[in-house]
Amino acid sequence: MSGVALDVGELGGFLRNRRGRLRPDDVGIVIDPGQRRVPGLRREELAALANVSVDYYIRLEQGRARHVSGDVLDAVARALRLDEDERLHLHDLALPGRMPQRPQRVGRELHQTLAALGGVPAYVVGRRLDVLAWNDLARVLILRGAERNMPRLVFLDPQARDIYPRWESKARETVAHLRLAAGRHPHDTGLAALVAELSQGSADFRRLWADHHVRTRNHGRKDFRHPLVGDLSLDYVSMRTPDDPDLALVIYSAPSGSAAEDALKLLAGVRVL
Repeated sequence: MSGVALDVGELGGFLRNRRGRLRPDDVGIVIDPGQRRVPGLRREELAALANVSVDYYIRLEQGRARHVSGDVLDAVARALRLDEDERLHLHDLALPGRMPQRPQRVGRELHQTLAALGGVPAYVVGRRLDVLAWNDLARVLILRGAERNMPRLVFLDPQARDIYPRWESKARETVAHLRLAAGRHPHDTGLAALVAELSQGSADFRRLWADHHVRTRNHGRKDFRHPLVGDLSLDYVSMRTPDDPDLALVIYSAPSGSAAEDALKLLAGVRVL
């Protein structure tokens, strides 16, 4: 598994997927529906919208374009109506970096921070969404078994659908983050092996991976289910660490006086179990 490489067709797959989602009338192109055989935009239509030659766009979609500029990628992104996460993902795929993948470690300061946040669930994740450090409340609420990789937990652990009542939303969000990581680190063989493992073990993962969805969410609300306290909704924030932007501190909390806050207090009392 460790020798698996990321799919060299990622760029083409992403561009074809996004091109297929745009309808001609979305971009002001008038067509005769009876003569349209393919969904989405044709390559020549997208090339015209991006103000590049058809030959150049074909080479870009096939991964054969040389000396791709950021301006051209931005023009293609605008033509495809990409949002900011998708635009950055396109840049990552077309202009891959070759930075060495160093082991990720959680320093003493972050461990101290997790301990200080004892009243709320908190943990640190790395670029492959490995949970590298956590506090007791995060373990009681989320990390109930031995699995410490969030994608494996979501797609391969039978407990996942008990932990996350809105499992489909959690699964889609997990794949979106993993897609971004794959674009940023195309030479990370460990990440490639993880994608291969999930693809082999989960039809749901294969379905969502094929969708090419990318998204970064730094805050929001997540629903959990716990056998002791039932369902609870918690707010979360995710903050990148200054020394390693691929490390994120994730903190959950509940509004003061809410039922979710009472539930967290109850779970904090059993954290030693």
